[in-house]
Amino acid sequence: MKHIKDYMNSPRTIKFESNLEQVLKKIIDEKKSRLLVTENGEITGLVSEKDLGLFLLTDKTERKLDEIPLSEIMKKIISVDEKIGLDECAQIMIKNEIGSLVVTSEGNVTGIITKTDLVRYFTKNHADEKIVGEYMSPYYAWQYSDTPLYKIVLKMIDERISRVILRDHDENPVGIVTFRDLFNLALKLGEQEDVLDNSDPVISVIFPRKGFVSESGFGGSTKVDEIMSKDIVSVSYEEDLAKTGSILLEKNINGAGVLSGNDNIIGIISKTDIVKALAFMK
Repeated sequence: MKHIKDYMNSPRTIKFESNLEQVLKKIIDEKKSRLLVTENGEITGLVSEKDLGLFLLTDKTERKLDEIPLSEIMKKIISVDEKIGLDECAQIMIKNEIGSLVVTSEGNVTGIITKTDLVRYFTKNHADEKIVGEYMSPYYAWQYSDTPLYKIVLKMIDERISRVILRDHDENPVGIVTFRDLFNLALKLGEQEDVLDNSDPVISVIFPRKGFVSESGFGGSTKVDEIMSKDIVSVSYEEDLAKTGSILLEKNINGAGVLSGNDNIIGIISKTDIVKALAFMK
């Protein structure tokens, strides 16, 4: 089994003094799912895409994004020595329900290893060993595409999930909404003191910004089909797990729908599921 140092990356950092607007922009611009936080040149914490998503979805204040300090959402780091194996690294991630580890050598931070790095290793070294059906999650969250955004957001919060499949009323999948879709909306509307509600065709009303979970904020005035991604990436139940990992990496997504022989979505396969496969490889 390869060691972490063969697959780790140089850490992307952001200063502790930063605000939420700066964090979001950096994550979107650099297409990174997490950043390490530095104080006086020392790495003291981490902020992930999921941390950002859950905070944004639950924040009920009327603060603008640049008024929210990074300190409110950053988390403690978990570190490992660069000489441990990738299977052990996967086990630590699964046990702690995290998506990355800070890598150290003789007490100094030398890099970061993420779920994406472990998936990249799996795709190169375990082709034709496992199929999607062995590791997929049979449950997947879904809502109808005309459901108000705030209700979809509440479902994401309650179930601590980062994606929801959207269906039409003929039960056909028509799109997917993820944290990344919500980040772009947050950057657009999170700068505003007020939000315009045009949901009633007769009258437009301006409300204070109350965030995603409020019926009278942009969670109630935004239609989910305005921000959803219509391209649902999917794979078959019998697909090779390593090949599926390659698809996730190529598309820069965290999960894909799993199709039955009748082309019905029967579950989700995610990077976390592939990390689980790696964690228990013999």
